[in-house]
Amino acid sequence: MGTPAEKSGGLLYSNPLAGPEDVADWIAEGPVSLAGHPAADDDGGTAPAADLLPGALLLSGSKDEEDFGDHAHWTIWCPVEFPDRVRVSWEFLPLAEPGLAMVFFSAAGHGGRDLFSGALAPRTGYYPQYHSGDIDALHVSYFRHKHAEERAFRTCNLRKSAGFKLVAQAADPLPPTEDALDFYRMELVKDGPEVAFSINGLPVLAWRDGSRSVLGGGYLGFRQMAPLQAAYRNLVVQAL
Repeated sequence: MGTPAEKSGGLLYSNPLAGPEDVADWIAEGPVSLAGHPAADDDGGTAPAADLLPGALLLSGSKDEEDFGDHAHWTIWCPVEFPDRVRVSWEFLPLAEPGLAMVFFSAAGHGGRDLFSGALAPRTGYYPQYHSGDIDALHVSYFRHKHAEERAFRTCNLRKSAGFKLVAQAADPLPPTEDALDFYRMELVKDGPEVAFSINGLPVLAWRDGSRSVLGGGYLGFRQMAPLQAAYRNLVVQAL
């Protein structure tokens, strides 16, 4: 499990994401599959880059995507509510495509309600529940390799919800899985109206919210679209 802290200007939360036990207290919505080691494929082999995976959390979706369709995808939430003005970093390695990965942040229920309030509509991993439902959030989709048009012209998208508003877009430097040789360090900064996102220290996008409804603190969550398989490790949340 992760380690929360109450240190102003310093560490707020850290989690090695070394295996399923480290997210035992996280809230899963949808058919997420957790593993701590590469699973064998249909030919008896292992996932790509298997030698890099010890100490990492492997996440994937339902194997029955054809049956579940848009309900085969999922979101998993860190149970800690974070303040505004934070720096979030984690490591990400795509293992098997197609699929999509994104991060939610500053997530809260409408009207100041907690994200997990029983007054909100149930969520099951179905995407419209997150972008056009009764929650407010920002989210960056940073590995958009699900559909053919996404793979043909690869971008990172920053959206503000509710409302599914595309507020910033930039080129995606992440390669296809066969060219991913090691974990990539993702970094997200949320500082009042300012949002910045980088990969391996390369600035990818930056945006300033000039509206009257700037989102503040809230919850952090990871989302994948099936059948993507990916590994995560070393989540750190720091106060600015």
